[in-house]
Amino acid sequence: MTPGDNGASTPEDDDPFGYLYADGQARGAQPPSGSGGYGYPNAVSRVRSVGERTYGGQQQAPQYGGQTIPQQPGAGYGQQPTAAYQAPETFPGGAPTTRQAPPTPGRGRGPNTKGLLIGAIAVVAAVVIGISVAMINGSGDKNKASGASTTPTQSEAVSPSPSSTSSVSASGELPKIDAKALRLDGGATLASDVKGANAAGGTYVTGFNTVGASVTWTVNGIPDSGKYSVYVAYSVPGKDATATLTVNGTASDTPVGMQNYAHAASGDYTKGWTRTYNYVQLNKGTNTIKLSCEQGNQCDALLDQMWLVKGWVKSGG
Repeated sequence: MTPGDNGASTPEDDDPFGYLYADGQARGAQPPSGSGGYGYPNAVSRVRSVGERTYGGQQQAPQYGGQTIPQQPGAGYGQQPTAAYQAPETFPGGAPTTRQAPPTPGRGRGPNTKGLLIGAIAVVAAVVIGISVAMINGSGDKNKASGASTTPTQSEAVSPSPSSTSSVSASGELPKIDAKALRLDGGATLASDVKGANAAGGTYVTGFNTVGASVTWTVNGIPDSGKYSVYVAYSVPGKDATATLTVNGTASDTPVGMQNYAHAASGDYTKGWTRTYNYVQLNKGTNTIKLSCEQGNQCDALLDQMWLVKGWVKSGG
């Protein structure tokens, strides 16, 4: 070598792009070849891993952020160090290693409104249930206190209606009367302990088996004078009975025959309910019909209802 030209023997003079310049071409710089070489002839290989360049035989450890990154032992010049990447946050003063989650709005602040809402709903439901139970119990107590009953017992006395009058309907239908609407005399009274009566509440006339006992029915609005049939519903205890029929103050020669048409057993009033009829002459307007227990009658019967049918008929419904 000459003092003015040291050749391409130092890294600083080994310009990989020297072949692009006149002085480099004068020194024999060559463009890259298929084998991968480029630069000046006899130049040292410049292909190294990052951080491997050494000066004066002393390998310099790579730097990052002002901190020296330690290398694996034995990774000298010309040797490939073992890849051991360490993130910046592992060095003193590096980036934080954990990520702080931003505070969630509404959490950890104020009362638990959801719990309060559930509690309020539970309280309201309990109050509503309590009120409902109280109302039901109150209604039951009211009914017990009133002692309301639709069926009189055997020991209860049923007072007769003060009215014993019936009228023909506007359509001309003749009336029917229940026992409790009749006028009762001579010891006749009302009861309901024997089942089977058709009158309202199962009420019927009892106490009829005494001379002088009677029931009276006043009928208004008879459209025409003439023939009518009067029907009586009754019960006998397994034996026939009779009574006297009086119309407008005149007693009939034919008694009311209350036979055991139901074929009830002796003493069985419940099975003895049936009906009978008599032919009568009525006047236009108001008429009085009386059924009584007179001397010579066998009056052991319960009386249920009475009704009229136009004409002398054998079936009155």
